[in-house]
Amino acid sequence: MAKFAVILPAAGKSARFSDKEKKPFANLDGRAVWLRSAELFVTRDDVCQTLLVISPEDQELFERRYRANIVFMNVRVVLGGAERFDSVARALELVDAQADFVAIHDAVRPCLASDQIDAVFSAAAQHGAALLASPVNDTVKKADNQKRVQSTMPRDGLWLAQTPQVFRRDWLLEAYARRSQLPRPITDDAQLVEAAGHPVQIVQAPATNIKITTRADLILAEAILKARPDPKPNRPIHPFADEEMWGPKPKK
Repeated sequence: MAKFAVILPAAGKSARFSDKEKKPFANLDGRAVWLRSAELFVTRDDVCQTLLVISPEDQELFERRYRANIVFMNVRVVLGGAERFDSVARALELVDAQADFVAIHDAVRPCLASDQIDAVFSAAAQHGAALLASPVNDTVKKADNQKRVQSTMPRDGLWLAQTPQVFRRDWLLEAYARRSQLPRPITDDAQLVEAAGHPVQIVQAPATNIKITTRADLILAEAILKARPDPKPNRPIHPFADEEMWGPKPKK
């Protein structure tokens, strides 16, 4: 069985979230957003390591609030850098040697389903690199700086990239080693691997694998989670969570 290390970047500034909490720490139906994302991976037999990347400025808060979660779930916390790619690079330095593949999943994508993980892990094992994506179904307009439509873009073959994005460990290390040589802006890890000359396989996923960006996304995410036929249990997967985070135990 191929082994996967999982990196969960959560070191962003959450500038568009407009709340006292950063989005990874926001409450989503009783659990922090990052925790819901991490829970998707820590119990998998094919995941040998999970690394959560946080901002150094959040270290004290994280230690105080989530120490029990981290200890029980065996998640390693990594202090991130100035930019997202710096943060992932720091986590890559700590990836266990037994990992054949590295999966990078936004810590603020908590609505990922287990069958989607199965599919993208399987595709990566077969092709060397794979990512989840949803097809573009709406009409796409290109506009100028004044938001005036300049043209209508053909949407055939266009996909909206999601995460996890999963790569052979050696391919990803090679791509990150060369990232400073790339002249154009890079927006995701798959683009780095593509630039290194490796093909990346798309695995179609639903648009419900949303990324939390604004407060409104929390409402949508909660609706998605509650609409699933087999929702995750409301109680924690470990005995150490406090009632402030989880709420009181139901009365018998």
